[in-house]
Amino acid sequence: MKLGTGLFTCQRRPDDDRPMADLYDEMLTLGREIDDAGLDSAWVSEHHFMPDGYLSGTMPALGALAAATESVELGTCIALAPLYDPIRLAEDAATVDLISGGRTTLGLAIGSNPREFDAFGVPRDERVDRLADAVSLLRDAWSDGPIAHESPFHEGATGVDVTPKPAHDVPLMLGGAAKPAVRRAARTADAWCAPSSLSLDGVRKRVEDIRSVREAEGLDGEFTIYVLQHGFVGDSKAEAWDAMRDGYLYLQRRYAEIFSGDEVSELSDERRAELKAQAIFGTPDDVVAELDRYRGALGDDIHFIFRTYHPGIGTDRMVESVRRLGDEVRPRLA
Repeated sequence: MKLGTGLFTCQRRPDDDRPMADLYDEMLTLGREIDDAGLDSAWVSEHHFMPDGYLSGTMPALGALAAATESVELGTCIALAPLYDPIRLAEDAATVDLISGGRTTLGLAIGSNPREFDAFGVPRDERVDRLADAVSLLRDAWSDGPIAHESPFHEGATGVDVTPKPAHDVPLMLGGAAKPAVRRAARTADAWCAPSSLSLDGVRKRVEDIRSVREAEGLDGEFTIYVLQHGFVGDSKAEAWDAMRDGYLYLQRRYAEIFSGDEVSELSDERRAELKAQAIFGTPDDVVAELDRYRGALGDDIHFIFRTYHPGIGTDRMVESVRRLGDEVRPRLA
């Protein structure tokens, strides 16, 4: 079982007076700590036009992390595929992969926020088709020779030879919880990421569906299951929850706004209780016990993204959680 962390969003909470540049320094500090701790992966996330400065440039961020680290897998969880020119994305991802020495994973999803689509001039009703088209174009762009795929959205792509090629076959990971999204990942991608909103049973059912689809269609290549969940490591459950709570709940308020398009000033007590129940936090023993539940239900070959980056809770606190993940949790999952 592999174990990674992130997701770097570089958001600045209203009670955080640091310059934005300091938040990006924090990301690089944590990236180096993740690498030094022997964890398997580090991840960035993408949204646009948020008042708190939610990270928008996934490829520049991954490039910086690639230069600051040596061995950890680096990925997007998630890049909003319909908002990209896929030829430029193919070039940028190849560049990051070369800088990192072949450590890049490209996670993609369809997106949802109307404001983002309107600002980029992309019709929301094309987002599924644009994601599928991006997957085909990326694979073709990274293969030997010019692009043969005929894209309905990018007519000039056919015949273009994207150079240089990436350092390795960059895995494509797709997100989403709905059945069509899960099956799309099973058929066209190299990996699927279970969103943090899913229960363990919800993840298990979708993993079973993925494996059934791939077996039925004779798809026998390597396929990775990533599982995303928020959490924290501390000296006790109370201390770990106290450390992550404010940043975690702040982040969830912002996601509620992103997904709904409406302002969310506060979460209800019921919603706060639900979010606390979903998260994995506590001592290393507590965390290992929860991760073992996932391993027992899904198998040993999953890659768990333990989301410990929560805006505004303090760099030192997050560094300590990362180190304990590497020293006290990761060795017990081997």
